Amino acid sequence: MRRFLSVLIILLSGSFIADAQQLSAEHLFLKLRTKIDLVKDYVATVDMKIDVSFMKVPRLKGKLYFKAPDKMKLERNGGISILPKNSINMTVNNLMPQAGATVIDAGTDNVDGKIVRVLKVVPETESDIILSKIWVDEKRLLALKTETTTKDNGTVKMELQFGRFEKNGLPDKVIFYLDVKDFKLPKGVTMDYETGTAEAISKPDKTKTKKGKIQIDYLDYIVNKGVADNVFVEKKK
Repeated sequence: MRRFLSVLIILLSGSFIADAQQLSAEHLFLKLRTKIDLVKDYVATVDMKIDVSFMKVPRLKGKLYFKAPDKMKLERNGGISILPKNSINMTVNNLMPQAGATVIDAGTDNVDGKIVRVLKVVPETESDIILSKIWVDEKRLLALKTETTTKDNGTVKMELQFGRFEKNGLPDKVIFYLDVKDFKLPKGVTMDYETGTAEAISKPDKTKTKKGKIQIDYLDYIVNKGVADNVFVEKKK
């Protein structure tokens, strides 16, 4: 009996020590940022759905090219669209500050039935990002949600779903919620609108903030195989 009690006390003591050794907010953020930075480039087959209140945009399918830290290009089936340089890139890499930042522990929250850590991150250097709030699955070291306040693009909320590509920290699906008035829509989308490919539901009022949603389904990835810089050079027409 005494032996059983001794073992029980040791096990309970071990659990208390594990709780006490929970990663600090700063350490957790650095580990997450380090994991994200392991992906230097990728080419992904994507299916993108854009839901904006004043227009009906057809689904965009094609290849999404990414190269760290901030190069991105969408090559659509039947045409080429390059996301403008002054628009925030739609990747978790660019919606999270770099390592040089002040990290605040904001407690825990529940995301899809999972208890997650919540971090508030303020960049210490000049950046378009003012503040990021990140919901982190600590066990899997994944960002399940982010809410990023920027200078030029308003507030961008992002939800990420992981599955087949989790080991690389890459999502199967990402949903962005954004303020259309502040956010600069990708050139390929506005071009569709201007040429009549996208159906206008109502004339956009630039003085009012409208909500928009972008959903990207990633069908496959080719990761860290190298993407040439000239892929991101806009071709002259």
